[in-house]
Amino acid sequence: MDETHEDDCGCQEYNELSRRQFVGAAAGLSAAAIFPAWLPKVVMAKNFASTRDIIVSVFMRGGADGLSLCVPYGDANYYTSRSTIAIPRPGDAKGGVNLDGFFMFPQAMAGLMPAFTLKDLLVVHATGQLNVNRSHFDAQRFMEVGKPVDPNLVTGWLGRHLASIPPLKPDAPLRALGVAGGLQKTLVGAPKTLPIADPTNYTIGGAAATQAQRLGFMQSDYAVADEPLKSAALDATNTVNLLKTVNFAGYKTQNGAVYPSSSFGKALRSVAVLIKNDVGIEAAQVDVGGWDTHSAQDPIAGSMFRTMQDFSNSLAAFYADVIATGYNVTVVAVSEFGRNVRENGSAGTDHGRGTVMFSMGKGIAGGRVLTKNWPGLAKEQQEAGQDLKVTVDYKDILAEIVQNRLGNPNLGFVFPTWTPTMLGVTR
Repeated sequence: MDETHEDDCGCQEYNELSRRQFVGAAAGLSAAAIFPAWLPKVVMAKNFASTRDIIVSVFMRGGADGLSLCVPYGDANYYTSRSTIAIPRPGDAKGGVNLDGFFMFPQAMAGLMPAFTLKDLLVVHATGQLNVNRSHFDAQRFMEVGKPVDPNLVTGWLGRHLASIPPLKPDAPLRALGVAGGLQKTLVGAPKTLPIADPTNYTIGGAAATQAQRLGFMQSDYAVADEPLKSAALDATNTVNLLKTVNFAGYKTQNGAVYPSSSFGKALRSVAVLIKNDVGIEAAQVDVGGWDTHSAQDPIAGSMFRTMQDFSNSLAAFYADVIATGYNVTVVAVSEFGRNVRENGSAGTDHGRGTVMFSMGKGIAGGRVLTKNWPGLAKEQQEAGQDLKVTVDYKDILAEIVQNRLGNPNLGFVFPTWTPTMLGVTR
């Protein structure tokens, strides 16, 4: 979680969840346990487009309020449901930025307008998961594994994607990284993948004076070890040596991009450096917290304003620095669920259903807010009389990106038992 906003979260379950280390379980499991027999068989392509995109997956942990991130100001029920936390209409004092005459960005999200205007940013509204409860833990887990309500599936959708496609650089020691202290569930099952909390200072524990000797010992000693210990150790030591060759401190951004000094901004900057240094990464998982806004939400000038501004300005910097300069990168940002339509008695919002997700890249058919028949915010239109309905399953968006931008035809393996509906989110 972004340390800037940790105190803003009032949900005990989320605070407990965010303090747990994300466990990369795949390293200690057998292949049968990681990829059960019922998963569809993988068809590994012999030839593939070398221009397939790198994916940067962002998880907005905590349940992001999509009705504040992208406001349906054209639905009058938005204003009757939120007497103190509604964002004023475009043209009013502190009003939002019009997108299409019905939706708007709040001022805190204005940093993403260049990407939206150039049609490289797609906003998907009334999206999320079907058949999931309001628990942060359950909703995050099922979203990350890419299959609802299946406690037996342990790998992540992005991990299975990487496991079912040839590497872009066969000799690269690192195909993907999770910018975190422990591997996020999304990436579990991915080959040559490590949790790296700070790519600018990745090393093994112990005294700096003896680090070279200890790395040499690990490489020689584990070279004859059994799998998976051998590969895990060698991938880690080779990655330490690889990252030492990258000049993070001297990196110069392009197009005047300025990354915020937040943990999210620093993480995206590090990912940008790795992409531009062509070290071979094909995926990165980055988390941003601060979205569990049960009280004092204040999307105009308070807690959620700061969270949204950090989110949008960090992504805007990455867009200007990486995507706008011609790199084949697709960014996706999701959250486990949204918030109630009506504000609560503490000027916040409680756990809901539908929310927004974002996708950004030159291969994304953006410049619009995608909905599948806006479900509406009148009480009789809400799910259980309190939530924005989910009308677009998030897996439909991811599946189209996996197939069309990441060049992977194994959708039944990446998203088991799911038949996606292609909605035209890619060019």
